[in-house]
Order: sequence, then structure tokens, then C-alpha cells
Amino acid sequence: MNRSLRPLANPLPGAGLWWETRASLAFVERNLYLVRRYWHLELAFLVFNVASAMSVLYIGEAQMQSSGGDSREGQLDLVLYLGIGTVVWAYLRAVFANVGEMVAWERWEGTIEYTMMAPISRLAHMLGVSLFSIIYGLVRSALLLGVLALFFSVDLSNANLGGAAVVLLVGSISFLGFGIMAAVLPLLFPERGEEMTFVISSILLLVSGVYYPISVLPDWMEPLATVSPATYVLEGMRAVLLEGTPALALGPSILPILILGALTLPIGIAIFSWGERYAKRTGRLKRSG
Repeated sequence: MNRSLRPLANPLPGAGLWWETRASLAFVERNLYLVRRYWHLELAFLVFNVASAMSVLYIGEAQMQSSGGDSREGQLDLVLYLGIGTVVWAYLRAVFANVGEMVAWERWEGTIEYTMMAPISRLAHMLGVSLFSIIYGLVRSALLLGVLALFFSVDLSNANLGGAAVVLLVGSISFLGFGIMAAVLPLLFPERGEEMTFVISSILLLVSGVYYPISVLPDWMEPLATVSPATYVLEGMRAVLLEGTPALALGPSILPILILGALTLPIGIAIFSWGERYAKRTGRLKRSG
């Protein structure tokens, strides 16, 4: 009997979990190589994000000047308010978009069919892509924050940085659920599916209070903010960074994020699995966008 087949015929206790974990880490490594291959695109998007973020923060500066505010402290508060929204949204957007982006890149590489036919569970696949998305989002947001710090001086002496890390990482879970749902679009629509994911992120951007409090939204639109995890992530981040709120007092922000994560992750995987079966049945995996 071939030795390479023995683990399949007589698996050791826990061997299945071990191989699934290795498979997930393999997707992290594979996606890292893809980002390195398309480094010029990453550089272009980083420049775009920096320019967009600086534009928003300069709007804050201009607003303080036009309102006749001579208080530097007040000006920094507005800039910091907008800066938190900009950096947090950049992170959440990266986590959200990266899952679908990896599907689109595999189409470019011509490997999407092999990935979907590989003998691993879709859960292991999605966990690997999701873990990479979190790492990718953290690195990209750290670069953005570093560049912004060169142009804008903000005081974070009263900030609860530990609480900020908790809110950000917990918020990643529920945003991944939305990202996995959106990843079905480039799977089903090879030509323009990745661009279609921007519709979802744009709606989340509109209703989540990234640059303004949700209280300014029309009455019929405000309920939409309650189903966006970004709403609670931004509330929690502003509480810990602007007011120094302790982590134990963040329940009103973290609890909804956990509930949304518990709902969106299994729903996202179920929708992606359905899209995978449909794509296999209709031959869409063979097409390259």
C-alpha cells in the first residue's frame, strides 16, 4: 500500500483538524504571494487611500477655520474625529474587500477552479482568507496612520489603546461575514463581479457614521445603521480614543458586534457555498474575468 495513502485510510485522532489548520495557513501564505505579485496595485491603492484620507482631514481643518474657531484643541478634536473614521473605515473596508479580491485575483491567475476542487472544506478556505484579510487590513491601516501622522498632529495621551484593539479585532469578525457574502459576486460574475462589491461597501459607508453622526441621516435611513457592524465599531473606537472609555464599559458597542458576527459569518459561508455549487454546475469557474 502506498505510504502517502495511509493517513487517509487510518487517520489519527485530531489529524483532520491539523490538516484543516494547515490548509487555512496555506491560504494565508498563498494570498501573501499574490499581494507581492501585484505590489504595484497595492502601492496605487495606498496612494489613493492616503490622498482620500488627507482630503477628509483637511476638510476638518477648513471647517474649524471657517467657523472662526481659534482653539487649537477644538480643531484637533474635529480632525481626530474624522481621522478615526477614516482609518477605521480603511481597515474595515480592506477586511471586507479582500475576500472578494482574492477570488477575482484567482480568476486572473487561472487557479479558481483548482481551489474550488481542492479536497478541503470551504470553512478552512474561508478561515485562511479571512485571517489574511485581517493581517492585510492591519498592515495597510498602520501604513495609512503613519503617513497621516506626518501631516496632522493629534493628541492620543488619554486614549485607551488596548480597548481600541479589542473593538477593532471584534469588529473584524462581523465585517468578514459581509465580505464572504460579497465574495459570491466575483465568483458568479467573472467580468465585473469584484466591482459590484463596492455597492455593498458604499451603502455601509453611507449609513455607518464614518464621517458624521448617524443622527443627521433621514429618519427612514437611521434603522439601516443598526445592521451595520461599522456603526458600533466606530462608536467604540471614538469612545476609547476620544474619551478614554475603559474596556469594561464597551458592552453597548461590543455586544451588537458579536451578535452581528454570530449571524453574518454562518450566513456568509452558506451563501458562498451556494454560489460555489451554482458556479460549478453552470461552468462559471472555467471562465476568467
